Amino acid sequence: MNRFTTRIVALIGLLTAEVVLSILLLLAAFGLFFYLARVVFVENSVALDQWAWGIVDGWRHAAPGLMGPVRFVTTFAALPFLLPAGLVVPALLFWRGHRREAWEIVVAMAGGILLNQLLKTIFNRPRPSDALLNTYGLSFPSGHAMMAVIFYGALAWLAARHFRRPGWAVPLLLWAGLIGLTRVYLHVHYATDVLAGFAGGLAWLVVVRAGLRFFWKEEKVLLEEGEVMRK
Repeated sequence: MNRFTTRIVALIGLLTAEVVLSILLLLAAFGLFFYLARVVFVENSVALDQWAWGIVDGWRHAAPGLMGPVRFVTTFAALPFLLPAGLVVPALLFWRGHRREAWEIVVAMAGGILLNQLLKTIFNRPRPSDALLNTYGLSFPSGHAMMAVIFYGALAWLAARHFRRPGWAVPLLLWAGLIGLTRVYLHVHYATDVLAGFAGGLAWLVVVRAGLRFFWKEEKVLLEEGEVMRK
């Protein structure tokens, strides 16, 4: 009975404001993703995509010099950058003794890459035919947008929650949003691809955080039970 009560108390302890917010974010992300999937694959609407391209095309014609900076920014969510970053950042966290935070980055990044490829295969949307950059693979959801939210979103959360640097969170999230915008600017993705990537990345990040939080909570409970039994 004592063991059962301990577990119930531990589970109730998970129902904090953080968890409630995570649930709301997860529901919002899922809702946005499936709404966009319906717009694209059921309603076959291109209104949002055409509207977004009209805006970014106007920027490109008004300021041709933006192309270089845009191509530079977009590389910060490409695999040649994210794969090394996804190894170096966790290694530094492990070295500094932040084991849980390091695992969060590793699981989020590895799972995010696999999930994105799975979703692309399921939806099987070809890329735009007028891309301004050589790209390969399928289009929905955007891998750059999804991985930008996962990587920079994870860094933003760690900075704000664990390292007491909330001022870093907003620039990191804005950077992720800017990377997504570059994909539309370069016509390598539709706007709906990018928004779906943001939604999918956010949903996955929340799931990873919740899963690791539960795992570490359970591990703590088991350790405490072991201490009690030894006494």
